[in-house]
Amino acid sequence: MTHRPTYVPGHSLLNGRTAVITAAAGAGIGGATARRFLEEGARIVIGDAHERRLAESAAALAGEFGADRVAALPCDVTDQDQVDALFAYAAERHGGLDVVVNNAGLGGTADLVDMTDEQWTKVLDVTLGGTFRCTRTALRHLRDGGNGGVVVNNASVVGWRAQRGQAHYAAAKAGVMALTRCAALEAADFGVRVNAVAPSLAMHPHLVKVTTPELLADLTGREAYGRYAEPWEVANVIVFLASGYSAYMTGETVSVSSQRA
Repeated sequence: MTHRPTYVPGHSLLNGRTAVITAAAGAGIGGATARRFLEEGARIVIGDAHERRLAESAAALAGEFGADRVAALPCDVTDQDQVDALFAYAAERHGGLDVVVNNAGLGGTADLVDMTDEQWTKVLDVTLGGTFRCTRTALRHLRDGGNGGVVVNNASVVGWRAQRGQAHYAAAKAGVMALTRCAALEAADFGVRVNAVAPSLAMHPHLVKVTTPELLADLTGREAYGRYAEPWEVANVIVFLASGYSAYMTGETVSVSSQRA
């Protein structure tokens, strides 16, 4: 039997906080996180490499939640100058920074024997390199702000588990987990927590279009509920990690999965 989730309303868990969320345009985890943060009372600055989708997403959210709570700036996380600009804009716009969600990542499918250097490097640079650049920049802002804060990184269960054709993505996500643990030890010195989520299968319409029916059937067959996660179900766990309910947690990677194997 397929379990059908009930959408959870906001409970003011992030009232008054300012959050930067990367790769937040569209219908995926980033977009769902942006909406959930607004529903929980936060102000957000969203970034994405896709300028048109970013502008459309920001306009829609601003229309619903208020232009004073939503801002956006294009950001390619492989470009340090653009990362710096995004965080500087957030700090200037809202007078500081409280939460950072590093959601940007890039997938792809290729068996290792056929994988090119370009395929390997591109996935690693966006997924792991981008998380590194954003985490480093976030920690500098949060340290200098002196008020603590939270970083939440988006990893994946494939950082723990093997999957054909995913050597580059799995290596990158395992790296995100290791980066999270090490950053957490250092950031504890100035009162900042760093954690990660590791979803198994969170799908949205754009991703469904580029996933073969055979692969989708295989992946959903591994899930106990017989379905993939809704992006907002992952966003709920990100909200938890960003909120005071997880005040003692740092350096942890939380699996958001119903996988049986």
